[in-house]
Amino acid sequence: MFNIRMGIPEMKEFWDDLEKKIKNNVASKKEVILFKKLVSCFKKLALDSKYPSLCTHDIEVLSKRYGIKVWQSYLENNKPAAGRVFWVYGPNKSDITIIGLEPHPNDKKDAYQKITLSRKPEDEKNSV
Repeated sequence: MFNIRMGIPEMKEFWDDLEKKIKNNVASKKEVILFKKLVSCFKKLALDSKYPSLCTHDIEVLSKRYGIKVWQSYLENNKPAAGRVFWVYGPNKSDITIIGLEPHPNDKKDAYQKITLSRKPEDEKNSV
């Protein structure tokens, strides 16, 4: 079982804003649908990072760029620009940190060049 955390600052700000809109009942229909997909994805990731329907796999080009193994899981499939969640293990052994949310990149050679990811929070043991 994993704890799901949000990368900083982008993913944490995005998630906090989306949760606030949902809670206050002011989210658009698109935001409500996205929220439901994210919650479903996060539940599956928390149970099993290799949950079959997530089709999780590492993204070598992003792993090289960021110096840590970056994983991609499906938020949805069989749709144009289907959503993908990018994540890393850590900062603690039982954590998965969500560091990006993007439409699926096209299959061109430099498909992942435009993707910018959040940072993972510092290890709680080392934070003040």
